[in-house]
Amino acid sequence: MKSEQLATAIGFMLRTRMKSVSRMLLCAAFFTLHSSLLISCSESEDDPNEFENWEVRNREFFASLEDSLKQNPAQWHKLKSYSKNPSTSTGSNTDYIYYKVITTGYETNETESPLYNDSVLVSYQGRLLPTTSYPEGYVFDSTVYGKYDLRTNATAKFQISTGLINGFSTALLRMHRFDTWRIYIPYTLGYGTTASGTIQPYSTLIFDVTLYDFSANGTPLNTKVGVNK
Repeated sequence: MKSEQLATAIGFMLRTRMKSVSRMLLCAAFFTLHSSLLISCSESEDDPNEFENWEVRNREFFASLEDSLKQNPAQWHKLKSYSKNPSTSTGSNTDYIYYKVITTGYETNETESPLYNDSVLVSYQGRLLPTTSYPEGYVFDSTVYGKYDLRTNATAKFQISTGLINGFSTALLRMHRFDTWRIYIPYTLGYGTTASGTIQPYSTLIFDVTLYDFSANGTPLNTKVGVNK
């Protein structure tokens, strides 16, 4: 074959191959785009909006706790935030935490409670209101593995005055050794109107808390007092 004919043949083959590659790339791009659109639509249609009307749902739930208290005062209790004036009866219901006593522990003669600067030894589990994906409430912080169980709970040590949200501190300041409470904290005494990690704005916080021991800051805690020790 002459050089001119060979060059012409090679050029034709290259142009044909390029067209074929271009068609393949175009088809692949269309398929990818089309698939992504289908996936996007599927996700937006099928995935539940866990936090739709979250502020309203939380406000309504927390307001309902006052009714629970009135209907069953032997089971339900409330405490005004330690940072609010205890002598005034005015103010919002979100100046309070609500709680139920799960157990008073094994030493019923305990009458002392921690002071603000004390260190505490506790186990706890914090969660949000129930949603579609989390019917028992999304757990955002915990010393617990699985269900809350005094036989297996791990413990944590910290100082009440350092880094705790207002509602959690309010509860600890009234608890006794070996008390277990379920505490309901309004967003005003929790993380407020802005998101904090996985916690949505306006979230009511629900904590199961057991207080094992407390001591003056700098004094060692009795880490052997936990039920699981």
